[in-house]
Amino acid sequence: MAKKNRKKGSAVNRILVIQLIVMLLLLLAVSFFIAQRTRQSSLAHMAAINDERAIIINNYVANAEKTLVTFSHAKQVTDLLKNPNNDVYAEVAQKYTEEYSKDVPFLEGIYISQWDTKVLAHTNPLVRGMVTRTEEGPLKELHDGMIKAGRGVFNTGIITSPASGKQILSMYKAIYDDNHHEIGLVGLGIFTDGMDYDLQRVTVAGLENSSYGIVNVATDRYAIHSDGYMFGREPRIPKLLELSAQARAYLKSPNGNPLTKGMFEYKDEDGKKQICSWYYLEDHNWILTINDETKEVYQLSNSMLAFLFVFGLLLFGLWVVFHLINKRQEATNRKLSSQIVKTEKTKESLTTAMFKDILTDANNRVSFSMEAPNLTSAANTCYYFVFVNVSGFSQINMTYGNDAGDQVLLSTVEALRKVFQNGTVYRTGSDEFIVVVSAEDSSAGFSAVMNNVNTAHAILLSPVETPAGNVTAEYKLAVAKKTSSIDTSVVSILKDLTNRNGETVFEQVQFIDLDAKEE
Repeated sequence: MAKKNRKKGSAVNRILVIQLIVMLLLLLAVSFFIAQRTRQSSLAHMAAINDERAIIINNYVANAEKTLVTFSHAKQVTDLLKNPNNDVYAEVAQKYTEEYSKDVPFLEGIYISQWDTKVLAHTNPLVRGMVTRTEEGPLKELHDGMIKAGRGVFNTGIITSPASGKQILSMYKAIYDDNHHEIGLVGLGIFTDGMDYDLQRVTVAGLENSSYGIVNVATDRYAIHSDGYMFGREPRIPKLLELSAQARAYLKSPNGNPLTKGMFEYKDEDGKKQICSWYYLEDHNWILTINDETKEVYQLSNSMLAFLFVFGLLLFGLWVVFHLINKRQEATNRKLSSQIVKTEKTKESLTTAMFKDILTDANNRVSFSMEAPNLTSAANTCYYFVFVNVSGFSQINMTYGNDAGDQVLLSTVEALRKVFQNGTVYRTGSDEFIVVVSAEDSSAGFSAVMNNVNTAHAILLSPVETPAGNVTAEYKLAVAKKTSSIDTSVVSILKDLTNRNGETVFEQVQFIDLDAKEE
């Protein structure tokens, strides 16, 4: 009997050894795969932040130029420049300038001057009569820039204002008479505080210690930096200076490869590993950057690897325990069986923790990254991706508390599951969700999906009962259609679409056919 028990114990040991080896191999494979995907996701998140900030910068500069162009079209401007010594025209233009200035946020000053830069009207009346360019070199440079710009705006970029000592966007526009002769100019200085404020508002979840900056390619100096000390200083990043030099070389001889955007790793002056994501704003000749320590960028990946490593040690420890228990009598064997069941439950819990969102029980970003490439449409069917973003979610947390914010997220997932009963809901960000729906590839299928989207939107716009009272959230929605070659880029595309269009008006959800776009 004892011999039989020993043989039985040896067989169990062999099974346990094989199981341990298989589980460790699976653990290594899963660890490698998840680490790769998580790192790629972290870098994509970093690049997406830079893309959002690039849009903000372009919009801010475009609005400033539009402000100056609108100002220049006023009759008061041309009347004064045609009659610079007429006191009546001067007072009318001054009044117009002061009134116009009141409606321009972050404005330092806007003015009208003669071609020799003698100021005729200004936001600040005390500046009237001042000549802003007294030296021939700077005056010629200004004239050449405006003439080259023609009827457009000559944007001199970000400078330190000699009047206020603050950073401003400085731009000018030539004014012509009926014979196309220059009779004067209008100028504008607008503080970069507004742009800086908008840049800071971009969500940087997981990159709380990151910094950003704008490098002026012409000077190799920071025109804007989240650390005010770095303003006007040369970047301490050799690779960034190389990119700046490459941009200048391309401007002189545009036969090489133009800069667009990218990412690189480097060590800072303290020897810490850093990652820099950059975006070249060709229209302004600036390089926008976001920098952060490698350990923070890859924090999720490193935490996942550490967790899996600990789990591997736990498996090994369990095997040791099982091996010792197996040498005991039949009562110990019964405990061993129970322990194996517990081990399987531990594996199941780990899988749930890796692929499920704990708060909402929706599938998480890792789950979407793994499942998206395996989506395959049957004949005459396609996939619709419904992107839902809780607009101003951080403000809800600040105003009503995190418990209220959690309730908003829970009711969002509940509404999506209620409407899209045959779809799969994923939480791809702190305040972002995507629903994957398979539908008939026809106008009827499209109508059915969009009707469900509008129904879900109506439910989402209803007040949510929370511990802090009823909370009404706003949402950004967009829908994409795709049949094959599906990957996680659909999230970035839909997110970019909603960021450009803002909060969604009911029954006006943005739609993009990614199959048609690829064609």
